[in-house]
Amino acid sequence: MLATLRHTLQRLDVIVRSIRPVRLRYPAFGDLDAFCACYAVARAGGDTSSLDLGCGPTPRNPFVATASYGIDIRPDPAHNMRHADLAVDPIPHDDASFDYVTAYDFIEHVPRVLYAPGRRFPFVELMNEVHRVLKPGGAFLSLTPAYPFAPAFQDPTHVNVITEDTFPLYFDARHTHARMYGFRGAFTVVRQGWQKRHLVTVLAKAAPDGPRSGAAADPEGERQGR
Repeated sequence: MLATLRHTLQRLDVIVRSIRPVRLRYPAFGDLDAFCACYAVARAGGDTSSLDLGCGPTPRNPFVATASYGIDIRPDPAHNMRHADLAVDPIPHDDASFDYVTAYDFIEHVPRVLYAPGRRFPFVELMNEVHRVLKPGGAFLSLTPAYPFAPAFQDPTHVNVITEDTFPLYFDARHTHARMYGFRGAFTVVRQGWQKRHLVTVLAKAAPDGPRSGAAADPEGERQGR
Protein backbone atom coordinates (compact mmCIF):
# COMPACT_ATOMS: atom_id res chain seq x y z
CA MET A 1 0.00 0.00 0.00
CA LEU A 2 2.76 2.45 0.95
CA ALA A 3 4.74 1.50 -2.13
CA THR A 4 1.73 2.20 -4.36
CA LEU A 5 1.12 5.54 -2.67
CA ARG A 6 4.79 6.49 -3.01
CA HIS A 7 4.73 5.60 -6.71
CA THR A 8 1.57 7.66 -7.26
CA LEU A 9 3.08 10.67 -5.52
CA GLN A 10 6.23 10.39 -7.61
CA ARG A 11 4.17 10.36 -10.80
CA LEU A 12 2.19 13.39 -9.63
CA ASP A 13 5.43 15.24 -8.87
CA VAL A 14 6.68 14.54 -12.40
CA ILE A 15 3.39 15.79 -13.86
CA VAL A 16 3.43 18.97 -11.78
CA ARG A 17 7.03 19.75 -12.71
CA SER A 18 6.31 19.12 -16.39
CA ILE A 19 3.50 21.70 -16.53
CA ARG A 20 5.32 24.49 -14.75
CA PRO A 21 5.84 27.47 -17.05
CA VAL A 22 9.33 27.65 -18.53
CA ARG A 23 11.24 30.68 -17.26
CA LEU A 24 12.90 32.57 -20.08
CA ARG A 25 16.52 33.42 -19.29
CA TYR A 26 17.08 36.02 -22.02
CA PRO A 27 15.30 39.40 -22.00
CA ALA A 28 13.49 41.13 -24.84
CA PHE A 29 15.89 41.87 -27.69
CA GLY A 30 14.77 45.48 -28.02
CA ASP A 31 14.66 47.51 -31.21
CA LEU A 32 16.15 45.20 -33.84
CA ASP A 33 16.31 47.90 -36.52
CA ALA A 34 18.22 50.23 -34.20
CA PHE A 35 20.60 47.41 -33.23
CA CYS A 36 21.30 46.58 -36.89
CA ALA A 37 21.88 50.24 -37.71
CA CYS A 38 24.37 50.64 -34.84
CA TYR A 39 26.11 47.39 -35.75
CA ALA A 40 26.45 48.51 -39.37
CA VAL A 41 27.91 51.86 -38.32
CA ALA A 42 30.49 50.09 -36.15
CA ARG A 43 31.46 47.95 -39.13
CA ALA A 44 31.45 50.81 -41.65
CA GLY A 45 34.33 51.01 -44.09
CA GLY A 46 33.31 50.83 -47.73
CA ASP A 47 30.65 48.89 -49.56
CA THR A 48 28.94 46.03 -47.74
CA SER A 49 26.83 43.08 -48.85
CA SER A 50 24.05 41.06 -47.24
CA LEU A 51 22.51 37.66 -48.01
CA ASP A 52 18.99 36.72 -46.88
CA LEU A 53 18.25 32.98 -46.58
CA GLY A 54 14.78 31.75 -47.51
CA CYS A 55 14.02 35.30 -48.53
CA GLY A 56 10.66 34.89 -50.25
CA PRO A 57 9.81 37.49 -52.91
CA THR A 58 12.22 40.18 -51.63
CA PRO A 59 15.51 39.81 -49.73
CA ARG A 60 15.57 41.58 -46.37
CA ASN A 61 18.42 43.97 -45.68
CA PRO A 62 18.22 45.04 -42.01
CA PHE A 63 21.85 46.17 -41.88
CA VAL A 64 21.22 48.43 -44.91
CA ALA A 65 24.11 46.91 -46.82
CA THR A 66 25.16 48.46 -50.11
CA ALA A 67 24.16 45.30 -52.00
CA SER A 68 21.59 42.72 -50.95
CA TYR A 69 21.09 39.18 -52.23
CA GLY A 70 18.70 36.37 -51.51
CA ILE A 71 18.32 32.60 -51.70
CA ASP A 72 14.99 30.87 -52.13
CA ILE A 73 13.49 27.83 -53.82
CA ARG A 74 12.05 30.32 -56.34
CA PRO A 75 14.90 32.26 -57.96
CA ASP A 76 14.51 35.82 -59.19
CA PRO A 77 17.66 37.18 -60.85
CA ALA A 78 16.09 40.65 -61.06
CA HIS A 79 16.23 40.82 -57.26
CA ASN A 80 19.66 39.13 -56.93
CA MET A 81 17.95 35.92 -55.79
CA ARG A 82 19.53 32.54 -56.49
CA HIS A 83 17.93 29.12 -56.22
CA ALA A 84 18.91 26.60 -53.56
CA ASP A 85 17.16 24.15 -51.27
CA LEU A 86 19.29 24.75 -48.19
CA ALA A 87 18.09 21.55 -46.53
CA VAL A 88 20.32 19.70 -49.00
CA ASP A 89 22.21 22.26 -51.10
CA PRO A 90 25.18 24.48 -50.24
CA ILE A 91 24.86 28.25 -50.37
CA PRO A 92 25.61 29.13 -54.03
CA HIS A 93 28.12 31.88 -53.30
CA ASP A 94 31.89 32.06 -52.88
CA ASP A 95 33.78 32.05 -49.60
CA ALA A 96 33.85 35.30 -47.61
CA SER A 97 31.34 37.01 -49.90
CA PHE A 98 29.11 38.77 -47.36
CA ASP A 99 29.30 41.11 -44.42
CA TYR A 100 25.89 39.90 -43.22
CA VAL A 101 23.74 36.81 -43.54
CA THR A 102 20.14 36.89 -42.29
CA ALA A 103 17.48 34.25 -41.74
CA TYR A 104 13.93 35.35 -40.89
CA ASP A 105 11.51 32.52 -40.04
CA PHE A 106 13.72 30.11 -41.94
CA ILE A 107 16.01 27.88 -39.90
CA GLU A 108 13.05 26.16 -38.24
CA HIS A 109 12.40 24.58 -41.66
CA VAL A 110 15.90 23.08 -41.97
CA PRO A 111 16.03 19.47 -40.68
CA ARG A 112 18.40 18.50 -37.92
CA VAL A 113 18.93 14.97 -39.22
CA LEU A 114 18.33 13.64 -42.72
CA TYR A 115 19.02 10.31 -44.41
CA ALA A 116 19.73 10.96 -48.08
CA PRO A 117 20.64 8.07 -48.22
CA GLY A 118 23.39 8.36 -45.59
CA ARG A 119 22.96 10.33 -42.40
CA ARG A 120 23.44 14.08 -42.67
CA PHE A 121 22.98 16.99 -40.28
CA PRO A 122 21.49 19.71 -42.53
CA PHE A 123 21.21 22.41 -39.86
CA VAL A 124 24.86 21.97 -38.87
CA GLU A 125 25.82 21.93 -42.56
CA LEU A 126 23.90 25.17 -43.06
CA MET A 127 25.78 26.78 -40.17
CA ASN A 128 29.03 25.70 -41.81
CA GLU A 129 27.86 27.34 -45.03
CA VAL A 130 26.86 30.54 -43.27
CA HIS A 131 30.30 30.68 -41.67
CA ARG A 132 31.97 29.99 -45.02
CA VAL A 133 30.26 32.80 -46.96
CA LEU A 134 30.66 35.41 -44.20
CA LYS A 135 33.67 37.68 -44.19
CA PRO A 136 35.79 37.65 -41.02
CA GLY A 137 33.90 39.63 -38.42
CA GLY A 138 30.67 39.33 -40.41
CA ALA A 139 27.35 38.79 -38.66
CA PHE A 140 24.62 36.16 -38.89
CA LEU A 141 21.16 37.29 -37.76
CA SER A 142 18.56 34.63 -37.01
CA LEU A 143 14.94 35.32 -36.10
CA THR A 144 12.95 32.15 -35.48
CA PRO A 145 9.96 30.92 -33.46
CA ALA A 146 11.47 29.08 -30.52
CA TYR A 147 10.74 26.87 -27.51
CA PRO A 148 8.70 27.09 -25.32
CA PHE A 149 6.17 28.90 -27.51
CA ALA A 150 3.58 27.12 -29.64
CA PRO A 151 4.65 28.64 -33.03
CA ALA A 152 7.87 26.63 -32.76
CA PHE A 153 5.84 23.42 -33.01
CA GLN A 154 2.43 24.03 -34.55
CA ASP A 155 3.50 24.46 -38.19
CA PRO A 156 3.93 20.93 -39.62
CA THR A 157 6.93 22.13 -41.66
CA HIS A 158 8.82 23.24 -38.54
CA VAL A 159 11.38 20.47 -38.06
CA ASN A 160 14.12 22.29 -36.15
CA VAL A 161 13.08 23.55 -32.71
CA ILE A 162 15.49 26.20 -31.45
CA THR A 163 15.96 26.96 -27.74
CA GLU A 164 17.79 29.70 -25.87
CA ASP A 165 20.79 27.36 -25.58
CA THR A 166 21.05 26.18 -29.20
CA PHE A 167 23.39 28.89 -30.45
CA PRO A 168 25.35 29.63 -27.24
CA LEU A 169 26.11 25.98 -26.52
CA TYR A 170 26.45 24.50 -29.99
CA PHE A 171 27.88 27.26 -32.17
CA ASP A 172 29.55 29.81 -29.87
CA ALA A 173 33.31 29.23 -29.83
CA ARG A 174 33.38 28.86 -26.05
CA HIS A 175 31.49 25.58 -26.34
CA THR A 176 30.81 24.50 -29.97
CA HIS A 177 29.13 21.23 -28.99
CA ALA A 178 28.10 21.01 -32.67
CA ARG A 179 31.67 20.01 -33.55
CA MET A 180 30.69 16.41 -32.78
CA TYR A 181 28.25 16.71 -35.70
CA GLY A 182 30.74 18.24 -38.12
CA PHE A 183 30.59 21.97 -37.36
CA ARG A 184 33.87 23.61 -38.40
CA GLY A 185 33.23 27.30 -37.74
CA ALA A 186 33.91 29.77 -34.93
CA PHE A 187 31.16 32.21 -33.92
CA THR A 188 30.62 34.51 -30.98
CA VAL A 189 27.13 35.24 -29.69
CA VAL A 190 26.94 39.03 -29.89
CA ARG A 191 23.40 39.35 -28.60
CA GLN A 192 20.33 37.20 -28.06
CA GLY A 193 16.83 38.03 -26.89
CA TRP A 194 13.12 37.71 -27.56
CA GLN A 195 10.73 39.46 -29.89
CA LYS A 196 7.44 38.16 -28.59
CA ARG A 197 7.56 34.44 -29.48
CA HIS A 198 10.58 34.70 -31.74
CA LEU A 199 14.16 34.27 -30.56
CA VAL A 200 16.57 36.76 -32.14
CA THR A 201 20.25 35.78 -32.21
CA VAL A 202 23.21 37.64 -33.67
CA LEU A 203 26.44 35.71 -34.18
CA ALA A 204 29.76 37.17 -35.33
CA LYS A 205 32.28 35.18 -37.33
CA ALA A 206 35.62 35.16 -35.55
CA ALA A 207 38.49 36.79 -37.40
CA PRO A 208 41.27 34.34 -38.42
CA ASP A 209 43.82 35.91 -36.08
CA GLY A 210 41.35 36.97 -33.42
CA PRO A 211 40.11 35.24 -30.29
CA ARG A 212 37.80 32.28 -30.79
CA SER A 213 35.35 33.75 -28.31
CA GLY A 214 34.58 36.86 -26.32
CA ALA A 215 35.33 39.18 -29.25
CA ALA A 216 31.93 40.82 -29.00
CA ALA A 217 29.51 41.60 -26.24
CA ASP A 218 29.46 38.92 -23.57
CA PRO A 219 26.17 37.00 -24.00
CA GLU A 220 26.04 36.55 -20.23
CA GLY A 221 25.48 40.29 -20.06
CA GLU A 222 22.36 39.92 -22.17
CA ARG A 223 20.73 37.50 -19.76
CA GLN A 224 18.50 38.35 -16.88
CA GLY A 225 17.66 36.23 -13.92
CA ARG A 226 20.53 33.79 -14.31
